[in-house]
Amino acid sequence: MPADNHSVLGPATFILTGIPGTEESQVWTAIPFCLMYVAALLGNSLLLFIIATERSLHEPMYLFLSMLSTVDLLLSTSTVPKMLAVFWFRAGEISFAACLTQMFFMHVSLTAESGILLAMAFDRYVAICNPLRYTTLLTKPVIGKIGLAVLTRSVGVFFPYVFLLKRLKFCTTNLLPHTYCQEWAIARLACDDVTVNFWYGVAVAILAIGLDAVLISVSYMLILQAVFRLPVKDARLKALHTCSSHVCVILIFYISSLFSYFAHEFGHIVPGSILNLLANSHVLVPPMLNPVIYGVTTNKILKCLIKVFNPWCSKSFLQS
Repeated sequence: MPADNHSVLGPATFILTGIPGTEESQVWTAIPFCLMYVAALLGNSLLLFIIATERSLHEPMYLFLSMLSTVDLLLSTSTVPKMLAVFWFRAGEISFAACLTQMFFMHVSLTAESGILLAMAFDRYVAICNPLRYTTLLTKPVIGKIGLAVLTRSVGVFFPYVFLLKRLKFCTTNLLPHTYCQEWAIARLACDDVTVNFWYGVAVAILAIGLDAVLISVSYMLILQAVFRLPVKDARLKALHTCSSHVCVILIFYISSLFSYFAHEFGHIVPGSILNLLANSHVLVPPMLNPVIYGVTTNKILKCLIKVFNPWCSKSFLQS
């Protein structure tokens, strides 16, 4: 049962209520969410399997892609199973510790995804602007260090936020009108001053996600300059094609991030159901679409997919 908590360090449990105003239709609302989650699981798992088993894909671009798929699996799995339990079984109760854990892994995944997209932009920059040094600059040890740096930054920048939430006293309802734990929604339930929480969240958004977006933009400005200097049109088109899938993934990630951010900022004028749908798209759409985009637009991966699913009829395609 929902309960009020008066001047305590943290409630024993929160109650996730799902999408406000759609209680009667949540059973049906959960179906597309479940299908998107299954698609994300299958797509990213298949991509990881192909990259791991196909030696020709053990290149920097695909190693970064495997990191992206791993992060997408963590992002969706940390949020969607509980979301579906809320929709289908009204199992909205979640302990304070579990809520913080879910929030931590979700935001570490989001920050890591932004960092990996930046690393992939650097990969494309080196491949196009300095191709002769590509294999010497982006060796497997270097890629491993980049991955470790991305993970360390992601954990480091968000770990303090957990302690900022744990220090708060909660004296209002423990009802969370959402499908998963969000840091700003938890902070709103506190009776303490949450100014520090707010400004720390802004700083993380600017110095992590925002800085990554700026550096990615700079990388692609340099890439475009290099591409349009190429004398042959076919060479320009080929160079642009190698970046197409990455650009699509970047746009999906940052557009969904902006939707989630503006939904939060303008939550007082946006209906709660729309607010939650935008927030849910943030954790479902990129993990579902990323493997589809790379599977369709990357010739090597497409050939491996055909080889896996249709080994008898793929020989002529693979030789083309």
